[in-house]
Amino acid sequence: MSHRHISMEILYNINNLNIHFLNNNFNIFSKNNNINKAVNDVNLNIYKGETLGLVGESGSGKSTLGKALIKLIKPTTGSILYKGQEITELERDDLRKIRKNFQIIFQDPYASLNPRNNVSQIISEPFLIHDKSLSKKTIFEKTEYLLNLVGLTSLDMKRYPHQFSGGQRQRIGIARALALEPEFIVCDEPVSALDVSIQAQIINLLKELQKKLNLTYLFISHDHLGKIVEISTRDAIYGDAKHPYTQALLSAIPTPNPRLEKKRKDKKIILEGDLPSPFNPPKGCNFSTRCFLKEEVKNNLNINCNLIDIELQDTNKNHQVSCHFYNKQ
Repeated sequence: MSHRHISMEILYNINNLNIHFLNNNFNIFSKNNNINKAVNDVNLNIYKGETLGLVGESGSGKSTLGKALIKLIKPTTGSILYKGQEITELERDDLRKIRKNFQIIFQDPYASLNPRNNVSQIISEPFLIHDKSLSKKTIFEKTEYLLNLVGLTSLDMKRYPHQFSGGQRQRIGIARALALEPEFIVCDEPVSALDVSIQAQIINLLKELQKKLNLTYLFISHDHLGKIVEISTRDAIYGDAKHPYTQALLSAIPTPNPRLEKKRKDKKIILEGDLPSPFNPPKGCNFSTRCFLKEEVKNNLNINCNLIDIELQDTNKNHQVSCHFYNKQ
């Protein structure tokens, strides 16, 4: 889900992207179970200035896709065009020239910061790598500016990560990501390790920074088995989700009001069946082992979802879904 088409300029064009990993503990008696299809045939556009939300279960390939977009992981097959330039095969000097344009904010704000470095060293490191011509004074001023930008001060420069709270550490991680003035940032579950009271503060900070710096975000949160099943605007996803997996995810969101939560109990979608293994996914739709619509699709459309997959289809303007149920024509 996202604020789609903030700009008609396509920042990323992703075509038939596959990222597979070998399983070191595979069973020689099972066929093809030594390959983990972490990302499976993904096709996607990311528009400049938007926030594209990538939502799914743990282990479904979200972070793998995000890291591939910023060249931390090399795809098995497929194409990633960044502003029209193919980047999947870029190496060394050619990669260094554009790497500063995309950065990442990691999930764990403590593990992603070097405990032996103080804040000044952490935030200034990108300058030392990418622009060695900067003077110490300029680096200090830039570091101070970045700290102020994320709600910290120059007084924090000599402190170490263990001296900060989780929210403050994530602010440091955000400042480091902004150091080289990127236009695209992968936000890899940036608030999942934080207290609920702090999560809203970090989300608001990211929104403010996006508006001020004209950033584009891929915001990862808890695709299904490496495959994208639905794309639309935020309002359409929350108000008219079509794919059964999306509906189940939204159904699982708790309501803080106990009375309303009790009324919602009968409307909640409880998924039954087994979660497929990424090493041996179904031949058809990855969600077919738990889908509550597959019998209706089989009876009315004579389609076996276990055996026949479907690509993303347009249901209306700015809404795509990968489900036979909505492809009745």
